[in-house]
Amino acid sequence: MKSIEKIDLEYLKASDYKELQALMYKCYPNMQDPTWNKDQIKKLTKIFPEGQAVIKVDGEIVACCMSIIVDYQKFDDRHKYNDITGNDTFDTHDPKGDTLYGLDLMVHPDYRGLRLGRRLYDYRKELCEELNLKSILYGGRLPNFHKHDNITAKQYIEKVKNKEIHDPVLNFQLSNDFYVKRVVKNYLPEDEASESYAALLEWANIYYSEPEKEYKPEKSVVRLGLVQWGMRPYDGWDDLTEQIEYFVDAVSGYRSDFLLFPEYINAPLMAEYNHLSEPDAIRQLAKYTDRLRDTFAEFAISYNVNIITGSMPEFKDDVLKNVGYLCKRNGEIERYEKIHPTPDEVKVWGMSGGTQIKTFDTDAGKIGILICYDVEFPELSRILGKEGMDILFVPFLTDTQNGYSRVRNCSIARAIENECYVALAGSVGNLPKVHNMDISFAQSVVFTPCDFSFPTNGIKAEATPNTEMILIVDVDLDLLKELHEQGSVRTLKDRRTDLYDVILK
Repeated sequence: MKSIEKIDLEYLKASDYKELQALMYKCYPNMQDPTWNKDQIKKLTKIFPEGQAVIKVDGEIVACCMSIIVDYQKFDDRHKYNDITGNDTFDTHDPKGDTLYGLDLMVHPDYRGLRLGRRLYDYRKELCEELNLKSILYGGRLPNFHKHDNITAKQYIEKVKNKEIHDPVLNFQLSNDFYVKRVVKNYLPEDEASESYAALLEWANIYYSEPEKEYKPEKSVVRLGLVQWGMRPYDGWDDLTEQIEYFVDAVSGYRSDFLLFPEYINAPLMAEYNHLSEPDAIRQLAKYTDRLRDTFAEFAISYNVNIITGSMPEFKDDVLKNVGYLCKRNGEIERYEKIHPTPDEVKVWGMSGGTQIKTFDTDAGKIGILICYDVEFPELSRILGKEGMDILFVPFLTDTQNGYSRVRNCSIARAIENECYVALAGSVGNLPKVHNMDISFAQSVVFTPCDFSFPTNGIKAEATPNTEMILIVDVDLDLLKELHEQGSVRTLKDRRTDLYDVILK
């Protein structure tokens, strides 16, 4: 191959047809007539110029791809090539459609090995994202299938995927992040090498958004505010809520999207009942829960921030639970529960575990909330991860560094396993007049997955240990979308659900 001075990617023009015809004969040496006639190219370049691209090396066309947009709801996965192209009229092209459909891609044999095909596919992907299309579809030929008499088309594809058979077309598509959606019979009846079979391949646009989607983040960068709460004596309800409002005001001043408080945020009020037994004291504390929930809800609206209230005891129908609330800035309130009370909570207070496990849609992404000990059970976050969780919030309260280390280390694992951000907020300080709540240790932190777009140690930011303070952190949800599809490892996508799964009973 001669030395190359310049490579350009341009739109295909109708005036390029003679040069394109020469490329077709080089790419398809056994064909009698050109794959594409002049009228077809003229129409394609007129109705969808962006979909027809060529690569020129030193001014010569050496690669080309052609595409249309279709409304895929009008078709199904068993369609034939003539169905999708309207028998080569391209009347099926719909600028308001949702799918970019690949018609052809060819690279001059003398220029293969330069990844020009990959460059054209990257262009298609960028076009798909720019036009907000749901996916790219392509009917992939199986040119070597005729060489294998004793296997089905499905078995052939599996062997190609497992690297047991080399298929130049299918290998190329799979290496460009396409996956086989189904095997189609009689896709191209004249394709004898493929015995008329084709693999319907799809590349999903992870940035696609439904036009009528109810919940859509206004921005990819979400700002988190974590309150490392000081456990100390407060002079009653007004003193406690005044301190809460101070933190809400401060975090709101930084235009945060979320504010996270720790577990048992109202525990200082239990000092008033220290003369009672521990079970009676926490049940008295539970009488403040509804009032505190309503106060948080008012703050969320007036300060324009989504507040995760940490947790507080709830005593209803003779059942004591550890619960919290997501108070959205639009006025909605959602409830979450601690699923696994600690052995100490059960023994000392008679705490019962909750049953509600779900994600929450917000104006800044889909979130999950697990209270303290719950993050040490990977099944819970896996369920939330399968529902598309972007951020896992963990309000916690730990007395010793041992307990904190358990919560911290498990949270790092949850961020990696579920390809999400994990934000922890805990309490510091002492409550000398509250039994079973004497001391607290915390270091609030935001964890990330460990991949190239994130910190190498998985720590986005962390607070000073055992110091009352606020931590403000920005996280980028788009980086998670890229990770899901293009990460060094893909712990969500690569799960062997044919062997195991985690389900909610």
